[in-house]
Amino acid sequence: MTDTTRPDGRAGTHPDGRADIHPDGRAERPEIPTRLVVHALVREDGTVDAHQLYAVAGLLGMSDQQIRLCVKRLVNEGRFTQEGRGRKATLRAVADVTGALAPDAAHVRHAYRQDAGHSPWDGVWHLFAFAVPESRRTARDTLREHLLHLGAAPVQNGLYVTANPVTALVEAHAGHLGVIDALTRLTTTDLRIGDVTEPRALAAALWPLAEIAQRYERLAAFAETCLTGLTGGPEPSDAERLTLAVELAAHFTAAMEPDPLLPPELLPRPWPGTRARGLAADCWNRLSGTRPGGTGTPLLFALYSDAMPPPEDGASP
Repeated sequence: MTDTTRPDGRAGTHPDGRADIHPDGRAERPEIPTRLVVHALVREDGTVDAHQLYAVAGLLGMSDQQIRLCVKRLVNEGRFTQEGRGRKATLRAVADVTGALAPDAAHVRHAYRQDAGHSPWDGVWHLFAFAVPESRRTARDTLREHLLHLGAAPVQNGLYVTANPVTALVEAHAGHLGVIDALTRLTTTDLRIGDVTEPRALAAALWPLAEIAQRYERLAAFAETCLTGLTGGPEPSDAERLTLAVELAAHFTAAMEPDPLLPPELLPRPWPGTRARGLAADCWNRLSGTRPGGTGTPLLFALYSDAMPPPEDGASP
């Protein structure tokens, strides 16, 4: 595969911005920072085997030089210590690195509950408005980012809406920022924006559903290829299996992070997110079911296995 690494340490895109396509027809790969690969291979005992790291990075199209520079930066930042040199080295995590890998477990579980029909919409829209003065600009911007992170969409300046009951979370964050007195919250079952009143039409106007759906299509394409390789081809090596896990995590994060997880009643049918998450869960359960045990198991497996449903509860593709 052509090396498409970039000076900023990311892999998987061509100079013209197109995502890299595997020769075997696999889906486009999201950009994967080199440090995420290091973090992904931290084992339960807090160490990273450099030989394994270089092998997985190579399968992801990253050069040895990229990895050496990344490791050097991580050591200089105090996140890891290093014993030995090159491929014979052992890295040991000093700081918590799970934040770069761990999906928001509550967010993921809610998605699978929706897929299974366990979280029906009650028809209520939740609105939030705030007018924080310029002197509190940092708090204002932080509150706005929190609302967007929770899946709210801007209606107009200072007014946000979501179909999910997140009021308690917003109030807690506003209180922490010291701007709760500037926050107005209300609910309604009669939301109108211009002449638009139909809930599905409102959702389509407020959220970039086509872009979100496209990300899920890429996740589904990769998960299908992953499943085919795990069930119909030769047994992958440990390095190949870990590479699949890193890629699956990257695809899953790229699809899930910008998803506001609107109730199914507001989404187009069929919604590709449901199928993609079902395929991802099947793929992950196969990968985690054959992973090595003991302290040699990367924490990545535990983090995702905790967030995703077990095989018997997974959403159907």
